[in-house]
Amino acid sequence: MKVIATVKNDYGSKFGVPRQASLSSKNESLIVFEKEYSVNEAVRGLEEFGRIWVIWEFSENKDKEWTPTVRPPKLGGNKRIGVFATRSPFRPNPIGLSCVELVGIEKSDGKIALRVKGADMIDGTPVYDIKPYIPYADSFPDSPSSFAVDGENESKKLDIIIDSAADTTALSKDKLEALIETLSFDPRPGYSDDENKIFAMTYAGCNVKFKVKDKTLVILKIEKE
Repeated sequence: MKVIATVKNDYGSKFGVPRQASLSSKNESLIVFEKEYSVNEAVRGLEEFGRIWVIWEFSENKDKEWTPTVRPPKLGGNKRIGVFATRSPFRPNPIGLSCVELVGIEKSDGKIALRVKGADMIDGTPVYDIKPYIPYADSFPDSPSSFAVDGENESKKLDIIIDSAADTTALSKDKLEALIETLSFDPRPGYSDDENKIFAMTYAGCNVKFKVKDKTLVILKIEKE
């Protein structure tokens, strides 16, 4: 298969990326087509759809061995489930599938890019295909969903506090709001409950450090890399 586009966004590492697409609606990404596929005719009519499916590669995991069972963080990291019953990145073929909101189509410097919201991919992710999301064919809200039945609802979100030592000026207002939304969904593994452990993630060219106690996440530092 050929890489047709590349994701450009603020997620500099795997840790901190939303667990599922569309959880963090404030975060925008660009899907920039390669020159060969930056053809106006290829995206004609796409603007009439509100969402798209993105087929992409777990590029950080493509050289790692797959295993027939995995331990989903949502189940505490102790229970093993078949890899095909999960969305684990450690698969025989490192392929991801995400449904994201299409904000618009941009054209500049001879390339076409799709601006989207809710991508669960890191900066630099290779994309293999784009398909329109069709509600009547793609949505089955009554379908059983095993351990994922609870979703990531509002009641599970963390409260966010920003420590006075964190340099909030390192991020624009919009990016700070997007970071707060991302962190509110608790990026830690489901089995991690050490209140003293400090976690770090890369976001919008900044190192972000935080810790969690009960239902509150405290942003300790925001500093430029």
